[in-house]
Amino acid sequence: MKSMTGYGKFTAVVDGRELTVEMKSVNNRYLEISTRLPKVLSSFEDETRRIIKSKIGRGTVDVYFNYVNSAPSEKKVIVDDSLVSGYLAAAENIAKHYGLENDFKVSDVLHIPEAVKTESPEEDEKVLLLLVEEAVSSACDNLCAMREKEGAGIKSDFSRLILNIESELGKVKMRAGNVVTEYRAKITARIREMLADVEIDESRLLNEVAFFADKADINEEISRLGSHLSQFRSELEKDDQVGRKLDFLAQEMNREINTMGSKANDCELTGCVLKMKNELEKIKEQIRNVE
Repeated sequence: MKSMTGYGKFTAVVDGRELTVEMKSVNNRYLEISTRLPKVLSSFEDETRRIIKSKIGRGTVDVYFNYVNSAPSEKKVIVDDSLVSGYLAAAENIAKHYGLENDFKVSDVLHIPEAVKTESPEEDEKVLLLLVEEAVSSACDNLCAMREKEGAGIKSDFSRLILNIESELGKVKMRAGNVVTEYRAKITARIREMLADVEIDESRLLNEVAFFADKADINEEISRLGSHLSQFRSELEKDDQVGRKLDFLAQEMNREINTMGSKANDCELTGCVLKMKNELEKIKEQIRNVE
């Protein structure tokens, strides 16, 4: 089981070229990938997304690139002849017009904006692809390792919370069988107290007790909740993306617990139901960050 929150970073170096990739992820119902590639690497966005999708199923993933080319190369120096000629002609005209000395020098030409440019040779696409594949894949692996570590912590919390719910459910099972018996005794005692000289109509009393027993019966909810808890535990042991399944099971558990609460005409049962709801709310909060 993995969390959807994590961070990964890796630097790949090939032939004097260095690419550092950083990844950050947070929770999301789906997989959303945001890449920030420098212009020289813009053609590798699809490859970046393919690698990430092969390793991550859900979450918002932000990917940052930092590329440095320190490889020795023969850069070309290009002079804009028309621009320099224009400046030289302008300097000559100014000197003649105002009777000044034309002291225009080569160093002045070099300081003219855009007059002299350097041009680097084209990047080697094969080398760039190797850099992207290694840096993105390794950064993603580091991100996944952190997500797995956080997922292990969430799994531990889930196991503890499920155990607490199971403990309360055990109390509910023990208590549920006595509720109808105690209700019969209470209603019988109340009738005798109010109608001391009148013989109790056993058939009507049995009907009243049967009606209450049917209304307060929570055995079906107990059974279904127990089944959901068992399935939840099984999902925790899987390496797949279990977030959506856990979310569904949590909703079903919430349904059964709420039904118990509405049927429970007993203070002790109500107390157990409230405790189960409290633990389930903690589970639902954590599920939001499970892949």
